[in-house]
Amino acid sequence: MYTGIAHGKYRVTVCKKGNGALKLTIDLGSYGRDLELGASVAVNGVCLTVVSKSDGVSSFDVVSETARISNLGELDSDSYVNVERSFRVGDEVGGHILSGHVADVAIVESIELRGPEALLKFAVPEAWRQYVMPKGFVALNGCSLTVAEFDRETGVGSINLIPETLQRTTFGTVKKGDRLNLELDSQTQAIVDTVRAVMSDKSWIKSIK
Repeated sequence: MYTGIAHGKYRVTVCKKGNGALKLTIDLGSYGRDLELGASVAVNGVCLTVVSKSDGVSSFDVVSETARISNLGELDSDSYVNVERSFRVGDEVGGHILSGHVADVAIVESIELRGPEALLKFAVPEAWRQYVMPKGFVALNGCSLTVAEFDRETGVGSINLIPETLQRTTFGTVKKGDRLNLELDSQTQAIVDTVRAVMSDKSWIKSIK
């Protein structure tokens, strides 16, 4: 589990692709020196398992399905990714609880710099729009963010990015057309799905008449 507060952006040193799957090696420096084999790490918001490590450099296997539905399949050596280690019980949760299981990718519509801040507009695929709402949470590339505005018909939403986020993460270099890994707020999903199921149950409607 994660909080959506990325520790920083780290460089992919090796990216080996084959048969749809890939192996990523990331230089985590001091942040990764005490990682154990089998530890879970969020890379651009995707939960991956450490399969080998040496002095802060860790490697991860990415299966073909994960590479397909996320932007990890677009990485190359020298790409930078947002990284967060799994949180421990008792740690401060500064964002919102994430599983590292991305639903899809959101497309960057535009990013407008406003002094030290930025306004990011992004498009959500139709299948997931019902779970996104103004002032709600989403995670993009592993970062917990608050939705400022959202048009459910067009699927276009906006997020305000503070200077710390732009400096600490890869959002400082995103551009129009980039694909960002999208994880929805699980509580919002559960509520929306439950309400829809209840409202579609005709027997329940009859019982209250």
